[in-house]
Amino acid sequence: MFVQLGMTDDSFTMEDSQEMSYRDFINSFLPYSPKDSVELKVRHNLKIDQDDIMWNKLIELDLFNADKKLGIKDATPAQALQKILMEKWSLSPDDKDMIVMYHKFGYELNGERKQIDSTMVHIGKNQSETAMAKTVGLPVAMGAIMILNGEIKTPGVQLPIKKEVYVPLLKKLEEHDIKFKEKETEYLGYNPFGEVGN
Repeated sequence: MFVQLGMTDDSFTMEDSQEMSYRDFINSFLPYSPKDSVELKVRHNLKIDQDDIMWNKLIELDLFNADKKLGIKDATPAQALQKILMEKWSLSPDDKDMIVMYHKFGYELNGERKQIDSTMVHIGKNQSETAMAKTVGLPVAMGAIMILNGEIKTPGVQLPIKKEVYVPLLKKLEEHDIKFKEKETEYLGYNPFGEVGN
């Protein structure tokens, strides 16, 4: 939604950003209306209902606070947004983050339906050595090195669904304690319990 509003733009600076309130900041990306509140304009523009979880997340960020100032001189929209987000989303010094992945693969082999569940849990070390940074940064760095060393020969931008990419990457990630556990289970089909998001 921030991208949609243009708040991630880093190509220009905002006038008087140092004195701009959080409320003024978000309002500067919305159409002018003499009658509608900033909250109403956000909900209308992004098509968010008042009881939507996304609305609660925006409220939680304190985006509509008229008293909080950005306090950054000549800030780009991206810098201002980063300041707002870091205030709420930063880990405390003794916090650790955790990545949990759960993939279900259903397939048919020789007329028999099967399913493999693949799971991975990784916990960060501390505030700066996070699981998110490790699970995102390491594969990118390893992939770049593999390209430079000629181990990946497929040209262009590729999804990591080719064996020449994912097999060595997953093996290298295991050396850094990032490992998927796989087990064959009863075939359940797609979303058998009707979870939200289907």
